[in-house]
Amino acid sequence: MAYPRRTVTLTAALALALPTGATVLGTSTASAGAHPAAAVPRTAPLQPALPSTSEAAYPRQDPLPEPPVDETDAALRLGATPYQDISRRLNAAMADSDRVSAEVIGTTGAGRDLVLVTLTAPESEAEVRRQSRMRDRITERPAQAARDQGLARSYKLPVLVNSNIHGNEFEGTDAALRLVEDYAGSEDPAVTDLLETSRIHLVISANPDGRHDNTRRNSAGFDLNRDMVTASQPETLALRDTLVGTQPVLMLDLHGYVNGTLVEPTTPPHGENYEYDLFVKHAYPNALGIEEAIADLGLDEDEDGVRPVQVPLRDWEEGWDDWPPIFTPQYAALHGAVAHTIELPLRVNNASYELPEAELQRRAAINTDIAEASILATLGYAAEHHDALLADQIEIFRRGVDGERQRPVEDGLFDVIGPEDVWTTDYPRAYVIPVGASQRSAPAAARLVDHLLANDVEVTQLRRDSTIAGRSYPSGSYVVDLHQAKRGMANTLLGRGSDLSDRVDAMYDISGWSHALLWGADVDTVPDGDPLRVVGTPVTRTDPTGDLADSDTGWLLPMEDPADVQALSTLLEQGVPVELLEDGTVLVPAAYPWAAGNAADTYGVQLASAPEQATGTMLDPGDRVVGVAGTAEERFALEEMGLTVQPVGTDDLNEGLELSGLDALYVSSGLSWRDLDEDAREELQGFVADGGGIVGRGTRGVALNDALELLDVGTESGRGDANGVVRLDSTPGSPVASAATRHSFVYSPLWFTDLGEQVRVDQRLAEGPLVSGHWRPDTEGEGGPEDAAGQALVVSGEVDGSRAVLFGSEPLFRAHPKGQYALVARALMWVGAAGGPTG
Repeated sequence: MAYPRRTVTLTAALALALPTGATVLGTSTASAGAHPAAAVPRTAPLQPALPSTSEAAYPRQDPLPEPPVDETDAALRLGATPYQDISRRLNAAMADSDRVSAEVIGTTGAGRDLVLVTLTAPESEAEVRRQSRMRDRITERPAQAARDQGLARSYKLPVLVNSNIHGNEFEGTDAALRLVEDYAGSEDPAVTDLLETSRIHLVISANPDGRHDNTRRNSAGFDLNRDMVTASQPETLALRDTLVGTQPVLMLDLHGYVNGTLVEPTTPPHGENYEYDLFVKHAYPNALGIEEAIADLGLDEDEDGVRPVQVPLRDWEEGWDDWPPIFTPQYAALHGAVAHTIELPLRVNNASYELPEAELQRRAAINTDIAEASILATLGYAAEHHDALLADQIEIFRRGVDGERQRPVEDGLFDVIGPEDVWTTDYPRAYVIPVGASQRSAPAAARLVDHLLANDVEVTQLRRDSTIAGRSYPSGSYVVDLHQAKRGMANTLLGRGSDLSDRVDAMYDISGWSHALLWGADVDTVPDGDPLRVVGTPVTRTDPTGDLADSDTGWLLPMEDPADVQALSTLLEQGVPVELLEDGTVLVPAAYPWAAGNAADTYGVQLASAPEQATGTMLDPGDRVVGVAGTAEERFALEEMGLTVQPVGTDDLNEGLELSGLDALYVSSGLSWRDLDEDAREELQGFVADGGGIVGRGTRGVALNDALELLDVGTESGRGDANGVVRLDSTPGSPVASAATRHSFVYSPLWFTDLGEQVRVDQRLAEGPLVSGHWRPDTEGEGGPEDAAGQALVVSGEVDGSRAVLFGSEPLFRAHPKGQYALVARALMWVGAAGGPTG
C-alpha cells in the first residue's frame, strides 16, 4: 500500500515561537538576537540559558558545587589553583562581597563546570533590564544610540577576560581569581568607580578538563582556540554564547608561552571583515599600556628569565596574523570587541613540566603576576577611555546597519601602520539560502541558519515567493541582509573568503574557511546595490521540514548530508533491512513506512520514491561500527553522524586487537605499517583478504594502501602549510562522490597520479582550484594550485574483492566541513559493502 506523501516538521528543542510581524528588508532594523544552536544533526548538549543575558539582579550568588579533592590535578605541581579549589575560592569571595557573581555557563565533556564571574556594583532587576535595553539599542539602532548622551553616561562598559582555553597554559586562571578576590573587598576609589561604570566578566577556566589533565586540548581532543567559528565543543559553545550575551568592548585571552611576553595586535594580514581602523585605534595603545604595566613589575632577563614585551604589529613583519576567526580574540572582534591574545613568557608545560617543582612554581608565579598586570592595565584603559570605546563599538555597528563601506586604517598611524595593514572587503548586499525544490539539502540549510542565529546574525524568512537580484526564490527561503550590526560576522560565515597566496609569504594557521561552501547548503550572493525590498519575518528558529514521498516501491535516502547518515544509523539500529544501491543512495523498503516517516520527522531528511525493482547490497547494524586510526576531530565527526567508532592504532594492533568485527577501516594518523609487528601486519592483511575495506586520508592512508597493495596510484603534494577551500569536479554516478558538495578543504594537499586501470576518479580538483586560503608553490616552483588543477583528489577501486578509497583532501578537518561528512560516510559504506549479501 502506498504511504501518503506528507511534510513533517523537525521541532527545535527549546525554540521560541516565530514572531507574527513582517519585515521589509532594506528598511527594518529589527534584530533577531542571540539564539541557541539547533543544528541538525545535534549531538552536543544544549547549554543552559546564558546567565549574562538574564534579568536577575546582581549579585547572583547561588553557591557553586564544590568537587572532591583530587591530588592528581596537574595544576598542583605549579602551585596553581586546582579545579577543586576554583569553586571554593569563588564561593568564599561571594560570601564576603556583593560585587562578585559566579554562574555556571556550561559543562565540559568530562562533566566539569565552566564558570563565569561578573564583577560589578550591585544592580537591581530594573537596572539589569535597563542595561539590556541599552545593549540591544547599540546593535539595533546604533545611530540613535550614538546620539544618546544618557546612554553614554549610564551604560556599564563590558570587559571580558578569558583564561586557560589551552588547558596546559595555566596562569590566566590564577590571575583572574586573584583579581576577583582583590576587587571583592577593595576600598580603592578607582575600583569602586570602575565597578559602578563597568561589568568585568571573567571565564575562569575555559578548559578545566585540559587544566586537570595537563593537556592543551579538551577531553574530546579539540584545540578549543581553533573551534570558535565552528563551535563544535561544549566549551566553545559556552564561550561563544558569553561573547554574544555580554558584547564586550575589550577582551583579553590569556595564553602561554612566548618569551618575551607577546601582546597583540598582530602582524598582517588583518581580518577583512573587521572595522580595523576602529579596532587598532584602541588595540595598539592598550598594548603599550600592558607593556608598561609589565615593565613596572621590574622583571629582568638575566635574573628572572623574562625578556621585553613583543607587540607583533610593531615588532614583527609576518607570522602572527589575525586573519582567521577560529581564535577567540579574532572571533570576539566580529562582535565589536577590541581583543588581544596575551602569551605569558615562562614555559611550564610540555617538557618543562618535568622541571623541579621550585623552578616551576617560580615561573608560574611570575607568569601570574604578568597576567594580572595585563588585566589591570586593560581595566585601566577601559576606565580612562570609557566613552571613546563605547562610541567606537557603536560606530562599528552603525556602519553595518547603514551599509557603509569600510574605512582603511590611516597610513602612518602610531608610526607603525603602513599600506600592508590595509585589509578590507566589499560587502555584498545580502545572501539568500533557498529552500524548496531549488535547495540542495534541507537539513544543511536549517543547520546553517541556526548557526547564523547562534552567532547573533539577523536572518529573515520570506513570507511569499520573491524575485531577488533577478532570481526567483520560494516562500520560506532565508535572506541575510548585510545591512546589519553584525555584518562582519555574517560575511565571515557566508562569504567565500579570499586567496592570500600572493599577498603574504606565510600564515600562522589556516587561511580559508566558508560555511556557505563547506556546510552543504546552497547560498546565493546578492550584489551590492540591489534594493532588496522583499517581505519576510525575522527568524528566531528554523523550521526544517522532512519530506516523505507517496510510494509503494520504497524510499531513497540520498546520503548527501550528515542528517541522512544519522537517519541511516537509526534505521540500522532499529533493524530495518536497508540496502546500499550502486549510486551510493540507500533504499528503505516499502514495508517500513513507519521507519521512513520517523527518519523524515526526526532528522528533517527528504525521501523520494524509489524506482521499481531497485536492489543493492544489504546493510546491517554492524555497518555502523567503523575502525578509526585518525585525529580526535575525525572521530568526533564520525560519531556526530551516529556511527560507532572503534579506535585503531599501531599500539592497539601490536597488542592483539582483532578487526574481525569491522567492515571498514578509516586511516589518517596513528597507524604506521613500519611500526607494526608481524602479527599485527597479518591481522591487517587478513582483514583485507576477507573483504574488509580501507578508507585512507593523506600520507598515512596512502602508505597503508601501498603496504597492503590495494590501489595502484602515485602521489604528488603541495607545500605543508598550503590550505584552503578548493573547487571540485565530482564524477557523475560515483557511489562515493555523486552527491558531494562542489567544494572541499585541503591542508598539505595531496593528489593522485599514474592511476592504475582499476582506479576510479571520484573527485578532481577543478581548474583554478583555490577559492580562499594560502597555497604557494614550493621553492622549486612546484606543487602549487596550478600543478594540482585537474588532478584526482579522491580515488577508489576494488582489488581481489576488497575495496579502498583514498582522500587527498581534509573532509573532516577540525569537524568543520560538515557538508563533506556524508562523502566520508559513503566511502565507508561502499568499501564495507564489498561481498555483502544482495537485497
